[in-house]
Amino acid sequence: MMPPELQPRLFRPHISSSSSEPSLSSSSYSPHMSPASTRNFIDRTTPTSRSNNSRFSPSSFAYNGRIAIALVPCAAFLLDLGGAPVIATLTIGLLISYIVDSLNVKFGSFLGIWMSLIASQIAFFFSSSLISSFNSIPLGLLAAFLCAETTFLIGCWSSLQFKWLQLENPSIVVALERLLFACVPFTASSFFAWATISAVGMHNSSYYFLLFACVFYWIFGIPRVSSYKTKQEAKYHGGEIPDDSFILGPLESCFLSLNLMFMPLLFHIASHYSVIFTSASSVSDLGLLFFIPFLFQLYASTRGGLWWVTKNSDHLQSIRIVNGAIAMVIIVICLEIRVVFHSFGKYIQVPPPLNYLLVTITLLGGAAGAGASVLGMISSALSSAFFTALAVIVSSAGAIVVGFPLLFTPLPAVAGLYFARFFTKKSVPSYFAFVALGSLMVIWFVMHNYWDLNIWLAGMFLKSFCKLIVANIIIAMAIPGLVLLPSKFHFLTEAGMVTHAILLCYIEDRFFNYSSIYYYGMEDDVMYPSYMVILTTLIGLAVVRRLFADHRIGSKAVWILTCLYSAKLAMLVLSSKSIVWVSAALLLAVTPPLLLYKEKTKSASKMKPWQGYAHVVVVAVSVWFCRETIFDALQWWNGRPPSDGLLLGFCIVLIGLACIPIVALHFSHVLSAKRSLVLVVATGCMFILMQPPMPMTWSYHSDMIKAARQSADDISIYGFMASKPTWPSWLLIVALLLILSAATSLIPIKYVVELRTFYSIAMGLALGVYISAEFFLQAAVLHALIIVTMVCASVFVIFTHFPSASSTKLLPWVFALLVALFPMTYLLEGQVRIKNVFSDNVSWGWDAREEDKKVTTMLAIEGARTSLLGLYAAIFMLIALLIKFELTSLLREKFSERSGQSKTQGGARGMFPSRMRLMQQRRATSTQSFAIEKMSEEGAAWMPAVGNVATIMCFAICLILNIHLSGGSSQAIFFLAPILLLLNQDSDLLSGFSDKQRYFPVTLAISTYLALSSLYAIWEEVWFGGNSGWGVEIGGREWFFAVKNLALLILTSPGHIIFNRYVWSYTTKQSDASPMLTVPLSFAAVVITDVFQVRLLGVLGIVYSAAQYVISRQQYMNGLRYI
Repeated sequence: MMPPELQPRLFRPHISSSSSEPSLSSSSYSPHMSPASTRNFIDRTTPTSRSNNSRFSPSSFAYNGRIAIALVPCAAFLLDLGGAPVIATLTIGLLISYIVDSLNVKFGSFLGIWMSLIASQIAFFFSSSLISSFNSIPLGLLAAFLCAETTFLIGCWSSLQFKWLQLENPSIVVALERLLFACVPFTASSFFAWATISAVGMHNSSYYFLLFACVFYWIFGIPRVSSYKTKQEAKYHGGEIPDDSFILGPLESCFLSLNLMFMPLLFHIASHYSVIFTSASSVSDLGLLFFIPFLFQLYASTRGGLWWVTKNSDHLQSIRIVNGAIAMVIIVICLEIRVVFHSFGKYIQVPPPLNYLLVTITLLGGAAGAGASVLGMISSALSSAFFTALAVIVSSAGAIVVGFPLLFTPLPAVAGLYFARFFTKKSVPSYFAFVALGSLMVIWFVMHNYWDLNIWLAGMFLKSFCKLIVANIIIAMAIPGLVLLPSKFHFLTEAGMVTHAILLCYIEDRFFNYSSIYYYGMEDDVMYPSYMVILTTLIGLAVVRRLFADHRIGSKAVWILTCLYSAKLAMLVLSSKSIVWVSAALLLAVTPPLLLYKEKTKSASKMKPWQGYAHVVVVAVSVWFCRETIFDALQWWNGRPPSDGLLLGFCIVLIGLACIPIVALHFSHVLSAKRSLVLVVATGCMFILMQPPMPMTWSYHSDMIKAARQSADDISIYGFMASKPTWPSWLLIVALLLILSAATSLIPIKYVVELRTFYSIAMGLALGVYISAEFFLQAAVLHALIIVTMVCASVFVIFTHFPSASSTKLLPWVFALLVALFPMTYLLEGQVRIKNVFSDNVSWGWDAREEDKKVTTMLAIEGARTSLLGLYAAIFMLIALLIKFELTSLLREKFSERSGQSKTQGGARGMFPSRMRLMQQRRATSTQSFAIEKMSEEGAAWMPAVGNVATIMCFAICLILNIHLSGGSSQAIFFLAPILLLLNQDSDLLSGFSDKQRYFPVTLAISTYLALSSLYAIWEEVWFGGNSGWGVEIGGREWFFAVKNLALLILTSPGHIIFNRYVWSYTTKQSDASPMLTVPLSFAAVVITDVFQVRLLGVLGIVYSAAQYVISRQQYMNGLRYI
């Protein structure tokens, strides 16, 4: 290693004293140790020695941000190329990995992520069409390899997030880290260039690739210390880090440098090989594409980019100077040919050959001065004198080139002199003198070239634009001088930055949003490209961050500037004329909780209540100010103007989402604030889903909204559409708001019985009227019954959850009324309408139209009855779930009481833990009986019986719906049978039913339903499927079919009977082999039968037998452990 006195200051990597940084030590670990020996070595080491001497420190991956910048956009591009199959495959795989990880199966989640990536990559190969897109097999295969490599790198990155992998295999994580830093620059630059070319075309594709190659080299090519290696002692070699502590070695760094310098040039040659020597501009492209990254590599060497070339600082400095000078000369010549004389030739007022000389002096002199300042060569009096002379010559030559009058040539020379004086002596007055003189030159240039043009540009005269641009340039020139003023004048810097940002937003808004009007929709001739908006935004945010880090501007200025620069990006999404200012206002209203309240002391960084209310009001006003922009966005998304309810809903949701930072960061301890926020967001979501009709006094109709809604295209395209009444949606919104208000305790129904009564009746009325008007609009006779039904259900549910002193006596009668209303409503719905139809037929005689009307009415009755069945099934399901929840809560309380009493007994419990666990299990089975006794004492013994009745009725209604809707599907029973899990032990019907037998009704229902379904299928095939009519000939085909399948159905019954008996008692002998003996019988039914239900019974019998064997075996093993 080089001694510290010979190492350049810029090359020494910074070593932070923070404990979160990775550190290095090479005294106790050999890189040739195997993973197993490494694990043994770590296990034998004490914690102190492990932290001080181990070369690997158990820390997290420190460069997730850098990898995310490169790989996350690549992954998004891959998902876009792959489409829905890749997204679905990856989503399912990641869900499985998440479930496995939640079960603490570490290796399973690790393997699941890799399997998900491999499966998604296979789906990508089948779903994407790379070869046809590129129209070339080699290019298609190369693109497929690039996609596969990206997927592999994503897998490596995700592997580094597993801490156990680092602890068990430390050498692997170091290799993965090196692999990522070595390969990501190649992959990311290629993918970013691919995406950019797909968006804007191949015209300047090589320069896009060059830009991304430079960016990713800067992110990954500069030497970084590994996340998994500990630091050397800070005083060792003056804080210098050894080479083996870097992530990349000399070979990888060399390849990254070669990629930076040669890949853009090779890409240009491969894509433009037919025109590379056709003109001087094409030849200049070759020089620029090689020497620009070469010059960037030399600049990166000041940060350690060429550490692998030499360790001698003098040698490295000479390499920078010599090669940099050569690169600058060639770049200047190529820029003159490619850019200056090609695009700005009309501004050069000097005839040839003098123009070439002066332009070269200006560009080369300016580049030489900038390079000397970057390399720190301007430090002595002689170099300062040379720099001053160079500045004077460059400024004078530049002024002559653009046609500045020779009489006033000393003016730019003096400006250059003052600039050099400021740069060498840090004189602030000299800089302001340079600004004043430079402003005069800028004003002359603009007036000389544009002032006499009478052009209407972007909604205003060109002269007005010139004034704005000149003002913005002068402010930008003055800001560096303002920054150097004392701290008491920093408000001038803030004012200058804010003014410059406002002017920039206004100019870019005009150029970007108004240019299409004057170009008559010609998208090829763009006045202000999109990348300029992004570029100025990034530069502005970077300057703001640097000034704030140097304490040159305050937090309020950072807040305003961040909002202004970020608001410009909205122009790229929406084409509204006021989108920039609307977005800025919204960001200024939303971001104060994130940007303003960031002081060091916690008490000072928290909002006061009045500040919170004020910010909420400002957010609401800002969203209302943005209503037309929200309207434009919804119209662009839907393709049609949104309704007033949809617009209001999105405004309310936006207000709620904008208030999340206020509540989460400053009022997280206030429960009412959280509840109000949930209520606001839920209200907005309900308005979006329901889209209720808005009263005219509530709706706002600006000229823009009126013009959008009065378009005749909607009628010509979509025609006249009959709309159903939407006023019932208000009732559903009211009901849901009442539910949310009660759930968040904004309405205290838990403590006031009278309020609870009015609340339950209001809920039932709102839901009853909504259901009647929305689904049973033509059956007026049902409205009263449905409303009474919903009121009864609402009263029962609310008073069951929050009982009162007398509710336990009245609720069984309410439930009885609810049960009685079911058949009454069901039968009344059909009889009234059928009676009306038949009376009309009798009075008017037979008519074909009346017959069609009768058929239509019958279909409507069937649909209404099906809807009624669904409504009552939902009501009974809700009641059963509620009672199950209440009983479970009661059992849990009873069990905790008994457990608390047993804990106070002490002593013998710790001596016999297994025996006590067995006693707890026996005691848990008897707890339900004690709970029933307690409910009997409290007058609530009816709850288990009512829950059982509701469960059975819900199950029966669902079976009827299954027959009506799917014709009695056999697979539906697997979804319907779990309803019987809601059954409870009561004192009458199911007195012997306990928690131990809770699965018995489910298995019994499945077996019984499938058996009955099989009998029906056999009977249907015999009597309706044959050709012999209603008779069955003995020995015929139908007779053989019936006998065979009935016999096979009987063969499946032993397995089901044995398993159902086992589920009831959970007792079996270890030597009992009857479950496995039924497997051949079930297997024969699966293979031989012709009826699907019988085959399903056979498969289920095999599953039952295997499950019984496994559970019995597990019980037997647990018993042996107990003994």
